[in-house]
Amino acid sequence: MELDFLRSFGASLESLPPQLQQLIDRDSKQRFHQSLGATPYSMQMVLQQILNCPYCGLTKRMYLESKTLELVVLQFAQWTEDHKKLAHSKSLPFRDVEQIYQARDILNRDLINPPSLMELARQTGLNDYKLKLGFRQVFRTTVFGYVQSCRLELAKQLLSDRNLSIAAIAYRVGYASQSRFCYLFKRQFGMTPKAYRASLHL
Repeated sequence: MELDFLRSFGASLESLPPQLQQLIDRDSKQRFHQSLGATPYSMQMVLQQILNCPYCGLTKRMYLESKTLELVVLQFAQWTEDHKKLAHSKSLPFRDVEQIYQARDILNRDLINPPSLMELARQTGLNDYKLKLGFRQVFRTTVFGYVQSCRLELAKQLLSDRNLSIAAIAYRVGYASQSRFCYLFKRQFGMTPKAYRASLHL
């Protein structure tokens, strides 16, 4: 990505993810590289839309460019959020923080059928107590709360597809009960799935 592209949005240095601030500040021409870890569901969905682009010609090019920009937005948002969370985790040993982020990546790989807390602890090399305590300290929520929030964010994106019923979306993101799904969705976003879909004016 060219730095001039970022500047074209009038972005201030402070508004950019910390990973990019040094490059912008020094007007560097060096290439930027950052390990991404596990790909979140939100980005997986956009990648799937790119692979299944239904358009041709100019419309296809515009569609693909918009989806590519959407991927950039999602990645910038994750970097910014990760930086904020790291600020809350400075009292933890660096190795513990790494393992907690590894736990987050494992959860992101399969939000619908996540491992149990004990299995997650085993995979990361932390005991369950340190995992629970550290996860809350870094991400300001429990492991279960994180999974639930991510599922609902995924459902929010799926609501833009009017070919999917609300019941189908609830099932796809891991909720057998539509009423339970609607209750949790409203608690997180302040409106029911039906009201949110109507607000999209699709």
